[in-house]
Amino acid sequence: MKAAPAAQKRLLDLAGVDAELTRLAHRRRALPEHAELTAAEGAVRAAKDALVEAETAAGDLDRDITRLERDIDGVRARTDRDKTLLAGGIGAKQAQDLQHELETLARRQSTLEDEQLEVMEQREALGGNLDHARRVLAESEEALAAVTVRRDTALADLDAAEAGRTRDRAAILPDLPADLLAEYEARHAQGKVGAGLLRERRCGACRLELDRTFLGRLKAAAPEDVVHCEECGAILVRTGESGL
Repeated sequence: MKAAPAAQKRLLDLAGVDAELTRLAHRRRALPEHAELTAAEGAVRAAKDALVEAETAAGDLDRDITRLERDIDGVRARTDRDKTLLAGGIGAKQAQDLQHELETLARRQSTLEDEQLEVMEQREALGGNLDHARRVLAESEEALAAVTVRRDTALADLDAAEAGRTRDRAAILPDLPADLLAEYEARHAQGKVGAGLLRERRCGACRLELDRTFLGRLKAAAPEDVVHCEECGAILVRTGESGL
């Protein structure tokens, strides 16, 4: 294949743009905000789980308190009824039975009130845990929002840079012969560097130093000849910097 030296040199501009696009793609994949976002999302999930657990425990205690209040009210109502009966003038046997029941009710009420006090203390302590869980969730969601903004800003910057390089690439393509461009694009599609500058006996694509014999053949080749690196196969562009 032959191509004008100017066209071959223009190929280096394309390779430079493609190298920049590759770097931008790598930066997109390796953004630290990706890992930060994953960690922040995990923190929010953990905070939500902790809050649900605390709210569930609080709900259970609230139901226990309501049940105990209902049971205490029932005992008090029964006590009031028995006292009313006892004060109304009844037989000795019935009075004895009522007095025994009142003693039993008093013990039951004392037990229920002790249990109620214990549950209310647990509920009060859990209130602090609930407040803490809500604060942790709010802070986690704020952190998630902040890292999301940073990630989106970084991606927007990369989008703008990639759009610029893509426009640069499109401007270069019309300057290249179809057969030369096709060969370059075939290598580029495989993830390989399509072209490199020969400088100081090294290929600009693979950075390897080339053999003297091979360099001799390059020196003898016509400027229009399209040559390839013997190490990586990239199109090797010769300019005044090549030292041939």
